[in-house]
Order: sequence, then structure tokens, then C-alpha cells
Amino acid sequence: MAETMQAAVLHAPGDIRVEQVPVPEPGPDEALVRVAACGVCGSDIARMLQPGIAYHFPIICGHEFSGHVVRLGANLAAEGTVREGDLVTVPPLIPCRTCGPCTQGHFSLCKKYGYFGSRRDGAYAQYVTVPAGNLMVLPADLDPRAAAMMDPAAIALHALWRTNMRGGRRVAVVGAGPIGLFAVQWARLAGASEVLAIELNEQKAAMATEAGATHTATSAEAAAQVAGEGYDIVIESAGVPATIDQAVALAGRHGEAVFIGIPHDPVVLPESTFSSFLRREVTLHGAWNSFSAPFPGDEWRTAARALASGELAWKFMITHELGLDALPETMVALGERSIFSSKVLFLPNEE
Repeated sequence: MAETMQAAVLHAPGDIRVEQVPVPEPGPDEALVRVAACGVCGSDIARMLQPGIAYHFPIICGHEFSGHVVRLGANLAAEGTVREGDLVTVPPLIPCRTCGPCTQGHFSLCKKYGYFGSRRDGAYAQYVTVPAGNLMVLPADLDPRAAAMMDPAAIALHALWRTNMRGGRRVAVVGAGPIGLFAVQWARLAGASEVLAIELNEQKAAMATEAGATHTATSAEAAAQVAGEGYDIVIESAGVPATIDQAVALAGRHGEAVFIGIPHDPVVLPESTFSSFLRREVTLHGAWNSFSAPFPGDEWRTAARALASGELAWKFMITHELGLDALPETMVALGERSIFSSKVLFLPNEE
């Protein structure tokens, strides 16, 4: 009889079933990873609850994860670069490595990528198979929960690196979810003289202060009061039309605004915001994923060092640590915003 494992399987929008499924078999160039921790991304909530987002059904979602290698495919075993027992984090994008952007090292812009938890099964499961190129081996003594937070940490750094960040800059971060909280920390580590965190939720605003924000604002009016002539760099991580408008408006003369959040509604900039953006000669940047060359990129390697050294704080972000049995009801609660959360981690193999 084939080995089975517990997994949270998405059969249709809102139809999430925790059930027994076969343990996947690694191919010659893959490893079987026993999942230690898998975080919830906002995109998971939309994909699992809203129609028209998931690529196919059934699918196991979850892409922010870490685990331990338990079995190696034949080619990978022969190479000896990864060993059974290694702690790994897994960059979720699987680049084709052959398209134009990939050959130029711009893996975030890959035209034919795969992706854990959306285009192939992800890590809301006890085990997952991972291609050799997506196995990032980490120090054995790193907390696996920290390793599972590499993706949002790298995304925040990738966004900051899209700008002309340097010491002494005034920075505003819109949204204090995990990406925003990491963005606050990266800005301070890069020498920002001031970091404003804008977050409507007072508990998350308090987390931004813990992350190192010098100011917080829980309303647009409060943000405007401290903005002065505007900010050198604005990082938008919420993906809401109102906050996108706010981010553009907060940028000062020759300022830069970089957008990480993914909106699910039309974004319209009011005439006053657009006029200000023109007159101040503001630069707008898109930031997509977190990858560069050599894959997965310096964003991931820098984040790994900062998490291992303690330069990046992460424990304070975790509000829930749950087993897979709790996943269906938790996703619904997150979608309805009926529970307070910052980072939710599922621990599929914890007793």
C-alpha cells in the first residue's frame, strides 16, 4: 500500500478538505521534503476562497515553507549537494531558465514559471517534492519557523532594492503585515533616518513600532500630519486601491514609490494625486516576487544571513501556530477578517 499523508486540499473556492493523499514520489532531480512550517500569504486566502483565481482543482496550496530533506532522487543523491536531514527553505517560483528574462538573470520576470501552491502542489501538507534548483540549504540550528518566513523577508528586500535607497532617506511603509514589517526593518538596516508605518489596525501598528518604525499612523489624516514635504521612498504592501493612492501621494519631490501589494479591485488615482505625482516628478516602481541571479538571488541569501544572525526579528510577527486540521476554518476566518492575525504558520508534522 502506498504511503499516505495529511494535506489540506482545495477542491473548489471555499471547499477545503483535510484528507489523506499519497505521499509524492520525488523525480530524479527532486527531493522529498518533510514540511516543518508553512505560512499563510494573503494570496493564499484569495486563491482558496475566491472564484477565478486558482489555476486548477484539486490543488494543495501553500508556498511560504521550510522543511527537512527526507529522500533524494537518484541524480540529486549522486551530486551530493543536498543531504538527507538538511534544513531547507524553498523559493516558491520555479523558473523555466530558458526564456529571455531567465537567461538575463531576471527570474522574477520568467515567462513560463511554475509556482508552489498555485501551479503545482504546495506545502499545506506533510510532504512536498522540490526540484533541486529550489532547495536552499540553511544552517541546521536556524529555527524552521524563521526559515518559513524567508519569502516575505526577501520580497520586502527585493522591493527596497528597486529604489535608490541609501542612508539618511525618509521612508514610509504602507501596510504592516509581515512584508511591511520586514520592509520597516530593512529600511532601518539600510540607514533610513525615519520610517513611518501606516496601518489601520492598531495591533499591527504596534508591531511596526516593535519592528523599528520611528512613527506610526492609523489613518490617512495622521499620516499626512507627519509627512511634511513627502517621503524619499514609499513602500506599498497592502494592495488596496486607497493605500495605492496614498502611497503615490506620500512621495516627495523626486521621491520613489514601490508597489508590492496585489490589488483585486480597479485602481484609480484621483486627479489631485496624479497632478502631485507629475509635479513632484515621482518615480513609480513595480516589485514582483523576490528573485535575481544566481537563483534564487541575493535577496534570499541576504535574508537568510539576517535571520540567522538575529538582525531581522520575526518571532513577534507570529500570531498563530496551528495544525493542518485547523486550516479550513482558519482560512475562512482570515477571509472574513474575524480574527486578528499577522503571520499564521501551519505546522503539518507537529504532534
